[in-house]
Amino acid sequence: MKIPLSLAAILPACALALSACGSVAPVAPAATTLAQEVRQTGEIVELRSGQRLSPEQLLAQLAAAPRVIVGEEHDQLSHHRIQQWLLAQLQGQRAQGAVLLEMLNPDQQAKVDEVKPWLQSDPVVRSEHVAKLLSWQPSWKWELYGDMVMEAMRAPYPVWSANLDRSEIKQLFAAQPTLQGKHSNLANADKVRAQQQQIIREMHDNQIDAPRLAAMLSVQQQRDRRMAERLLAAPAPALLIAGGYHAAKDMGVPLHVQDLTGSAPPIVLMLAQRGAPITAQQADFVWFTPVAPAAAGTQ
Repeated sequence: MKIPLSLAAILPACALALSACGSVAPVAPAATTLAQEVRQTGEIVELRSGQRLSPEQLLAQLAAAPRVIVGEEHDQLSHHRIQQWLLAQLQGQRAQGAVLLEMLNPDQQAKVDEVKPWLQSDPVVRSEHVAKLLSWQPSWKWELYGDMVMEAMRAPYPVWSANLDRSEIKQLFAAQPTLQGKHSNLANADKVRAQQQQIIREMHDNQIDAPRLAAMLSVQQQRDRRMAERLLAAPAPALLIAGGYHAAKDMGVPLHVQDLTGSAPPIVLMLAQRGAPITAQQADFVWFTPVAPAAAGTQ
């Protein structure tokens, strides 16, 4: 297997310091240990019926869907453990078409495409070095995301970026274009607009003026539209991992999928801490996890 050029540049250093560059296998939960951990994590609810599901019952539902969105709380390690398990288990039930990550920007896609074939040959490498090769953004803490990303990167399906580049965000922040679409155009959906405005205010401790709030709302819309476009373009069955607000059926990516296709929205699995007020309007399934403190420094 051809070694990626960006990796070849660090090989001389590895030869001198194997302990730093991959003389031992990356430390990650063994498959059986991870499965046991995940099966004991919280409870799964089908929101329409209120029925409790086993992880295996949930897998059967997700495996039958052409497109799935998994909404997470970025700072919850248990959510990333569940995602890692889902990726492995779904691939075992049917061939995965693609996995898309909010955490990847378009300017990282070439690096993903370069590194992935090499990782599929199962080399011994520390996951932190893979993070460097991918130019992984520090704001998405690798100690939380690393094992899940490595699961996806070592798998045979493509991994796609689903976010906007920073340069695009800067342009959108200034231009604030209006989206076209019955469901996703917030100018025609006052309830959704109010929900998202309130979320942005709370994220900024209510210290945000009206012009900046309008600009950030526009960027949020455009992020959701980009994720929807990428999800629809990806080989099916496709799975998108994103923040819970992006995943929500009543305000996020599913509305844009409906506008772009005129068809039913994707299946949504929400990962949320126990007690979170998740409804059937927001998701099809919720996996409640134990309440845990947020990891410091996450988005």
